[in-house]
Amino acid sequence: MASVFSRIVTGEIPAYKIAENDKFLAFLDVNPLAKGHTLVIPKVEVDYIFDMEDPDYLELMAFAKIVAIALRKSVPCIRIGVAVIGLEVPHTHIHLIPLNTMSDINFSLPKLTLPIEVMQETASKIKAAL
Repeated sequence: MASVFSRIVTGEIPAYKIAENDKFLAFLDVNPLAKGHTLVIPKVEVDYIFDMEDPDYLELMAFAKIVAIALRKSVPCIRIGVAVIGLEVPHTHIHLIPLNTMSDINFSLPKLTLPIEVMQETASKIKAAL
């Protein structure tokens, strides 16, 4: 069965897309730790990031860097935190999280529920900064 992220790639599930090319996709996390929390994925479903072929892994990281730079320009924060956990969805993904404190990247914190308008506006701002 395809992962929820593969279903986003195929358009079966809608997403607030930030950036996309033929191999990778970045979109807002619908259960974010912070406004602007973005997920970066390969379009080909690979469960574990370190099972990726080296060229694909390096391209994924380079793609994530481009998105992180635009994210930092768009959402007020000190830094963009990066996390790869990989337990919650069996599809490689990188979390890009705007940070102002160390606790902003604590995954045991309650997730935010942001209005659709805020999600759309945030996605538009990040896209415009690319």
